[in-house]
Amino acid sequence: MEVRLTVDELAARAGVTVRTVRFYGTKGLLPPPVLGARRVGWYGAEHLDRLGLIEELQRQGLTLAAIERYLARLPQDSTPLDLAIHRALVAAWTPEVPEEADRGQVERRAGRRLSEEQVDRLVAMGALERTADPEVFRVDPGLLPLGVRILDVPIPLETLVAARAVVVEHSRATARELQRLFRETVWKPYRESEPAPDEVERMKALTDHIQPMVAQALVTAFQKSLREELGDGKGEAAEGDPTASPV
Repeated sequence: MEVRLTVDELAARAGVTVRTVRFYGTKGLLPPPVLGARRVGWYGAEHLDRLGLIEELQRQGLTLAAIERYLARLPQDSTPLDLAIHRALVAAWTPEVPEEADRGQVERRAGRRLSEEQVDRLVAMGALERTADPEVFRVDPGLLPLGVRILDVPIPLETLVAARAVVVEHSRATARELQRLFRETVWKPYRESEPAPDEVERMKALTDHIQPMVAQALVTAFQKSLREELGDGKGEAAEGDPTASPV
């Protein structure tokens, strides 16, 4: 179903203010809306997911100039789903900043009413976490948009739980290995060279700028690998199933 939102609806779905949406638009970080009757601006799924990615990068501490460079490196043919996956994976590489929200707020962010079964699926994906109050949830702002997109996909609940466990396990392992590699091949030799205190601070600042670049490289590599693996899986399914579509 096509997403068609006014600026107020877009801001509510993204959890930001209308002023923030307009500000990003003037900076060129968001494409302009499609003008309809009476010059009403309409925003779509691309705007929603791009806005979510910008907010995630800001949580990571990037400046607007750095975010602009980050977005410029994204493939030109990135779909709204690509952006949603990108945001979710970037969020997995940054410190978790869960937000508490009641059911009504969660549904406004989701853009739809949620059944108990759908809430269970979002919890299984890690997009929501239950609290002592059954009507209040801790929301992962990076995962919720992607989780909502997956709600209508017929994936068993146990598969979602297992998939999340795989992603978390391998993300942590990769992060540990990258940290070890950087510490042993870059940071340790640098400290052993006995740099001046101001140079140490400069090096620390540089490492902060390297993190988003590493995250983007990993997300892009993951998306490429996932497409290749899913492509192979489709091919195998078609060969083993005589009723499978050749398309």
